[in-house]
Amino acid sequence: MRFSLKNQIVVITGGGGFLGGKHAEAIAEIEGIPILIDIDEESAKAKAKSIEEEYGSAALGYKVDITSTEEIETLADDLLKRFDKIDVLINNAAMNPQMDYKTEKEETRLENFSLERWNDEVSVGLTGAFICSKIIGPHMAKRGKGVILNIASDLGLIAPDQRIYRKKNLSDDKQPVKPVTYTVVKHGLIGLTRYLATYWCDKGVRVNALCPGGIYNNQPEDFVEKLTNLIPLGRMANPDDYKGAIQFMCSDASIYMTGSIVVIDGGRTCW
Repeated sequence: MRFSLKNQIVVITGGGGFLGGKHAEAIAEIEGIPILIDIDEESAKAKAKSIEEEYGSAALGYKVDITSTEEIETLADDLLKRFDKIDVLINNAAMNPQMDYKTEKEETRLENFSLERWNDEVSVGLTGAFICSKIIGPHMAKRGKGVILNIASDLGLIAPDQRIYRKKNLSDDKQPVKPVTYTVVKHGLIGLTRYLATYWCDKGVRVNALCPGGIYNNQPEDFVEKLTNLIPLGRMANPDDYKGAIQFMCSDASIYMTGSIVVIDGGRTCW
C-alpha cells in the first residue's frame, strides 16, 4: 500500500514529451491521476487519452506555458476546484533538443552560444520549476502533505563528456557539443531541491531529485557505442527503467526521504 497513489493528483510538466509520458504511465500504474501539462497541447492530450485507454485511469492533458506565472496560477486554481488538492508535482519539462549528427552545430559551442537561447532554456528548465513549485507548493504546505520531484540528470552531477559528440573531419571550433544550458539547468534543479526540502520541512512537503542517465531513443550507433563505454552496466537506459524510481519517490514508500538526490545512471557517475 505504501507504493499506492490511488486517487492522488500528480502534475507532470513536459508531460507530452518522451520522458514525461513515461512518468505519467508510472503514476497511472499505481492508480494515481496524471495531469500532463505541456506547451504542446496536442501531445499532452494525446498522451493523456492513451493512458486512460491503456490503464483505465483518469488522466488530463493541458496546454500550459510553465514560464508564465499567470498560466500556472490558472492551472492550479482549476485543479483545486476540480479535485480540491494537488498531491504531487513532477518538474520534468526541459528544452533538450536532440543533437543533430548530420549537420554542423557550431552554434552549440560556448563561444557562439546566444544569450537568447540561454535565456529560453534556463527559463523552461529551471525558472519553470521554480514557478510551479512556488505556486503549487504552498497548497501542499497548507494541507500538510505533498511531494515535489525534480527531474535532474547525471549531467546535474558531472560535466558532459564532449568526446561522445565529436564528428570526424571537423575542426575543433566546429565540433558540436552538449550545450552549457543543459548542465547548468540540471545542477540548478539539485540546488532548488535542497532549498525547497528545507524550506517546507515542517509542512509535510517532501522534495527530492532524480538524476537519470541517457535513454535509448533512436540515437546513432556510434554515439550509443561511445556513451555505453562510459557506463559500467554497459548500456543506456530502456524507456521504462525509471518507472520504479518515480513510483517510489512520489509515494509513501519514500516517506522518510527529503532533500535526496537519487542517481540512476547505470553507474556512469561512479567513473
